[in-house]
Amino acid sequence: MNLKELAAELGLSQTTVSRALNGYPEVSEATRERVEAAARRHNYFPNARARSLATGRTHAIGHVLPGSTKHEILNPIFGDFIAGASEEYSRAGYELMLSVVRDEDEANAYRELVAKGTVDGIIVHSPKENDERIPLLKDIGIPFVVHGRSTEADTDYSWVDVNSRRAFHQATRLLLDLGHRRIGLVNGLETGDFAIRRRDGYLSALEEAGVARDGDLMTSSEMTETHGHEAACAMLNLPSPATAFICSSMIMAIGVRRAIHDKGLEMGRDVSVITYDDDLAYLRNGTTAPIFTAIRSSVRTAGRQAAEILTSHIADPSLPPQHRLLEAELLLGDSTGPLRGQET
Repeated sequence: MNLKELAAELGLSQTTVSRALNGYPEVSEATRERVEAAARRHNYFPNARARSLATGRTHAIGHVLPGSTKHEILNPIFGDFIAGASEEYSRAGYELMLSVVRDEDEANAYRELVAKGTVDGIIVHSPKENDERIPLLKDIGIPFVVHGRSTEADTDYSWVDVNSRRAFHQATRLLLDLGHRRIGLVNGLETGDFAIRRRDGYLSALEEAGVARDGDLMTSSEMTETHGHEAACAMLNLPSPATAFICSSMIMAIGVRRAIHDKGLEMGRDVSVITYDDDLAYLRNGTTAPIFTAIRSSVRTAGRQAAEILTSHIADPSLPPQHRLLEAELLLGDSTGPLRGQET
């Protein structure tokens, strides 16, 4: 169906229908609702350029990813975050614009998006401590939301994050309660603020239990199966080997499990493993019961909530910054058990 046919069915002029669909203020609310209902019924969509001219908005959200060294585009959680965000974008009538740039060009990419009027708002990924992008976007004056938080940032801003420190404190505490004292941390890159918070939660639980930190039991790298395997192999071959592991991702945990099996040991009996689980659509932690004991929080939910906050700021720029701290859920699986020799 085209605009002429839709207008004829409604008994309205093409101009009125076009104005109703493209957000012009002089159309009554009753007429607008009637026109929009008919458009939905016939799967008719207004011209994006006309809508932009009417509202002064592009109806696009920007995601800028550095592609050379940080490999954010390959981050396994990115797809599910975008899926969740896109649910809200679709509902609110926004499209997603993805820009993959060289690391050194990231700041200029934000400036160009705003200067060219390409997007109405931006989602910031993988914040670091004192992240320079936050004051930059504040100065530019475009609505933005951070997926995560930036420790020591000296300005307020909107964010959605998981309570990583508490989650990893809780996981470490569980292993300590099971008698483990040689607990390996297989963490993500600690240039990311989330990984720093996870390390702090792990260390604080050890300190409370009177267990000294051991640098040989702590590693930080990209969250891959290979790194999980290599890190676990090294810790299992120590003179006083690890008896348990906490991993920053399911993919790393799979590598840790492979290392345990390579050593002729059994996960859950000889060596315990707890993993962070982003509840990814394509990497489920078992079907009927959890394979891994896990601290779980849905990254898809985080994406949806970040998009909700951003679209609300675009609609009303006077809104104060919003903060949503999601708590992770601890799920017991088959990958944890008491320290060998301390079974009851």
